[in-house]
Amino acid sequence: MPGISRSAVIHETAIVEDGATIGDDAYVGAYCCVGKDVILEAGVRLQSHVVVTENTTIGEGSVVYPFASLGQKPQDLKYKGEKSRLEIGKNATIREYVTANIGTEGGGMLTKIGDNCLVMAYCHIAHDCIVGNNVILVNGVNLSGHVVVGDHAIIGGMSAVKQFVRIGCHAMIGGCTGVDRDIIPYGVARSDRITTLHGLNIIGLKRRGFPLEEIQLMVQAYREMFEGADGTSHFTENLSHVREKYGSNAHISEMIDFITPPAKNPICTTSPTDGE
Repeated sequence: MPGISRSAVIHETAIVEDGATIGDDAYVGAYCCVGKDVILEAGVRLQSHVVVTENTTIGEGSVVYPFASLGQKPQDLKYKGEKSRLEIGKNATIREYVTANIGTEGGGMLTKIGDNCLVMAYCHIAHDCIVGNNVILVNGVNLSGHVVVGDHAIIGGMSAVKQFVRIGCHAMIGGCTGVDRDIIPYGVARSDRITTLHGLNIIGLKRRGFPLEEIQLMVQAYREMFEGADGTSHFTENLSHVREKYGSNAHISEMIDFITPPAKNPICTTSPTDGE
């Protein structure tokens, strides 16, 4: 039956609508809003400024961090107000600014997040997604509608998953990956992303008052520095040549010095077809 357990703690600034169910030892923090059809099971903790609405159930022991918005209507023009649901399992951790929407008639009327999941900040779980148990969604992951994620899968930060894609159990997706095909169970997938230089920031230099002659000199040094550079000794020869030719220029020396010391990451260079 709907109601608030006597052992639940509701902050005086929180708004809990009549009809909501708040379980034993649950906590609703400052400025939270809980809708009339929401069920918070025993031990659920809404830290503060959390919105939970529509037909949403949050399982026992789960913790929701500030500014998460759970159970809002889908971002789907086909949605016509049907009484669909969002279910979050036991011992889930929902971090800041996560959004998860209820389902739609076209997808089974249910969006579900399983037990023991960690959903990091700024993730979005769209309508009709089914996320298994023990799943980790790293910061900024976006799941489009109808995505299925198997148990123990991990999706790297800032990755986006296309509608209806399936990700198998125990799969791992590298960060910043656009997933537009199904990923087999136990598989590893990542984008073959290679960052390349495309010249100097000439517009920015002009805005910051660099003289035209100075910019032209820097561009010329840049070209000589990276021309034919492929990470081999040829690049080292280029650096030596540029230092000898332009070393008296403070800005060019700064570029050379940035490259010269040992670094944890490789230096981004130009693509084979990029001459700027």
